[in-house]
Amino acid sequence: MLERILPPQVAAAERFAGDEPAGGPGETLFPAEQALVARAVDRRRREFTSGRACARAALAGLGLPPVPILQGERGAPQWPAGVAGSITHCDGYRAAAAARTSDLVSLGVDAEPDQPLPAGVLDMISTAAERAWLAELAGPAGPATPAALPVCWDRLLFSAKEAVYKAWFPLARCWLDFGQADLTIGPHHEAGPGRAAITGTFDARLLVPGPPVNGRPLQLLRGRWLAARGLIVTAVLVPASPAAVTAEPARH
Repeated sequence: MLERILPPQVAAAERFAGDEPAGGPGETLFPAEQALVARAVDRRRREFTSGRACARAALAGLGLPPVPILQGERGAPQWPAGVAGSITHCDGYRAAAAARTSDLVSLGVDAEPDQPLPAGVLDMISTAAERAWLAELAGPAGPATPAALPVCWDRLLFSAKEAVYKAWFPLARCWLDFGQADLTIGPHHEAGPGRAAITGTFDARLLVPGPPVNGRPLQLLRGRWLAARGLIVTAVLVPASPAAVTAEPARH
């Protein structure tokens, strides 16, 4: 699912509920990783373990050996030198993506249930401009109606902002508030066998000075999203150079 919105230079791995129980083949932790969740509740240990298994599978997709993936500042995963990566999890789903820094200087992925945000959350995570286009998307006069494209747009906005932050933090090493990036949804359409998936693009314009990338401040981050199987997945890529990554994701 995640790989459908990623270009060939990015390796991804994912697990759905029931694919493989935590503790099964390929789902073990290095001692240093075990120490990070030694006092965690069982659910957190399972999330962490399967997330790290996905991360190592993504590294294997790049031809790299398994290594511990520890936590750095603000709990961000610490990938091997020369690798940019991201891990995500939500109920029933775990995934990770990785790329060589010669292709991407940073990336962020996120997954969320395709369900409306809890009451009051939208106002906390959105700008006035974002709320305006959300209302347009959901309204009968908008470019897409819930009946035609059944996506929880507010949850998509939240997931996209999470992916933006995950791509931002390794570069800036500081917090990015939800209100410090203004998102717009680009073209979107039904896709996949039986038109069971919806996919599209989004742009995130930073409202604060961005870190330098390719010799100039980062001002705009671009991403892709997919809604399928009751989930929304989002991905943001920051290329190492304008020509480093193909524009279109792999087709599956």
